[in-house]
Amino acid sequence: MEVEMKIRGLMTDPVTKIPIVVLKDSTGDTVLPIWVGPAEASAIALEIEKVATPRPMTHDLIKNVLTGLDAHVHKVVVTELRDDTFYAVIWLENHGSVISIDSRPSDALALALRVDCPIFVDEEVLKNSKRASNAADNMSGEDLRKYLEGLNDDDLGKYKM
Repeated sequence: MEVEMKIRGLMTDPVTKIPIVVLKDSTGDTVLPIWVGPAEASAIALEIEKVATPRPMTHDLIKNVLTGLDAHVHKVVVTELRDDTFYAVIWLENHGSVISIDSRPSDALALALRVDCPIFVDEEVLKNSKRASNAADNMSGEDLRKYLEGLNDDDLGKYKM
């Protein structure tokens, strides 16, 4: 089963300084942090802040190609958490055929923002993420999870690189 989630913001991991995309479910009870690269975080931030670039960036190019091919993105799904790595799938339709495309979650999320499609996370990913967090010996990881779960809309301001 899949849980619909929204991007609630971007932040920087206070320990590693790596960007984090914060996903929250519609009820606000479940939070999923996904660590991403700086380039992907920038692509997501540009779209969140509706910054127009003079030339198409990679995810804008993908959107333009899909539009040119008359393909429609139905949804993106974070499907798996394996060895501390998240996996995602982009589901699209082209001339009646439904196609699934393997993707990094960061790229799937950046595209989802551009095409305004829903974002889902498999329930098993949410369970495994919580288990991994609870099993971690590093207290800073648990502290970070508590911090993320306590965030409100005012805490998730504009992302700064």
